[in-house]
Amino acid sequence: MQTMTSGAIETKAGAGAEGPDALDELMRAFEAFREANDERLDQIERRMSADPVTDEKVDRLSKAMDEHEKRMERLVLRNLRPPVGGGEGAPNLPSEHRSAFEAYVRAGDEGRMRRLEEKAMSGLVGADGGFLVPPETEAEIGRRLANVSPIRAISGLRTVSSAVLKKPFALSGAQTGWVGETDARPQTAQPQLGELVFPTMELYAMPAATNSLLDDAAVDIDAWIGEEVEQAFAAQEGVAFVTGDGVAKPKGFMAYDTVPEAQWAWGKVGTVSTGVNGGFAASGGSDALIDLVYALKAGYRQNAAFVMNRRTQSAVRKLKDAEGNYLWQPPAAAGAKASLMGFAVVEAEAMPDIANGASAIAFGDFSRFYLVVDRQGVRVLRDPYSAKPYVLFYTTKRVGGGIQDFDAAKYLRFAA
Repeated sequence: MQTMTSGAIETKAGAGAEGPDALDELMRAFEAFREANDERLDQIERRMSADPVTDEKVDRLSKAMDEHEKRMERLVLRNLRPPVGGGEGAPNLPSEHRSAFEAYVRAGDEGRMRRLEEKAMSGLVGADGGFLVPPETEAEIGRRLANVSPIRAISGLRTVSSAVLKKPFALSGAQTGWVGETDARPQTAQPQLGELVFPTMELYAMPAATNSLLDDAAVDIDAWIGEEVEQAFAAQEGVAFVTGDGVAKPKGFMAYDTVPEAQWAWGKVGTVSTGVNGGFAASGGSDALIDLVYALKAGYRQNAAFVMNRRTQSAVRKLKDAEGNYLWQPPAAAGAKASLMGFAVVEAEAMPDIANGASAIAFGDFSRFYLVVDRQGVRVLRDPYSAKPYVLFYTTKRVGGGIQDFDAAKYLRFAA
C-alpha cells in the first residue's frame, strides 16, 4: 500500500468525508501510523532510541486518527437526529401533554399544563418549579444522552420514581451441596443480605432561544430541547460517572477503593500492575493487558470493554503482540468502536492519564459493573425575563450512579 504523508492525512481530515469515505480515511490513516510506528520500533532496536522526527510523526498520525474517529462519531450522531420538522413517521397527533407543553414552551401558556397536572393529581404544578416534559421529550433526551455519554452507553440503567434506589445484594449465598436420592437434606443457612444505595442528584442545563425560533412552527420542540441539553448533560455526566465524589453528584467508579487483585474483597475494585512505574514494560508491554483481561472472570469477559482516555489510547496503539500484530484495531464499520485484543475501546476523557501509580485503564462488563439511575421526569422552567430578548429554559433532571458489582471490572495500575 502506498505510504501517505501526515500532511496528506491531515488535509483529508478537513475535507468533510461522509459515511464510508470517513471510514476509508481512518483505515488509510491507520496504515500510515503502522508504517511510521514500525519504523520507530526498528530504530529503537538498532540504535536503542528513536529519531525525534519519527516520534513526532507517529504522534501526529495518532492525533490525526483521533480526529478521524471523532468525525465518524459526529456523522453517526447527525444521522441519528430527526429532521427539524420531526421527520417521516413522526406522530401526526401529539399527545395532550405534548400539545400543552409545546404551548408552554412557545408562548408561556401555563393554563393547559396546570389543568393537565391537576387532573393527574400531581403536586408538580406551578411556575416556580417548572413543568414536567411530556414522555416524548423525555425519551428524546434519554436517547440522545445514550448516544453521546460514553459511560451511560455501556452501563446498566435503571429508571426510578423516587429520589433513592436501594438495591439488595447477597453477602453470602445459601448453603448448598450434593445429596443422594434418599439422603437427608440439611436445612440451608439463611442468606446474608446487604444494601447498595444510589441517591439521585439534580443536573441542570439552561438553553436559550429567540422568540422567532419559538414562533417557527416547523421547529420540533422535542428535538430542539434534546439537542440543546445533550452536550451539557453528557459533559457533566461523563465526569461524574468516572470521578464523581458522590457529593451533589453521582459517585464515579474511579472514586472507590482499589486493592491488588490477589487481595480483592467486596466493596473494592481489583487492580493488575504493569510492573513498571508510569508506563508499560519496554519488552512485552502487552503482557499487562493480557493479565488484565484474564483477571476478569469468564462470565464478565463476554460483554467486556476497555475504558481509557485518548492519551492512554494513543500509547496503547503502539503495542504489539508476540507475533508482531498491533493489539489496537480501528473500527470495522462506520458507527462501530475501535477494538483492543478483540474487545471494544470506549474513550472517556475523565479517565486518568498514564502516570506513576495511576489506574488509567478499566476493563470489564460495565452493564453489570456500574449502574446509572435516572429519576423519572425531566422538568423545564420557562424564563423570559432574565436574559431579554432571549427566553431561557431551565431544564433539570435527577441522576445517580455507583458500582453495583465490584467483581465485574478490573483496573490496570501503572506501577511496579
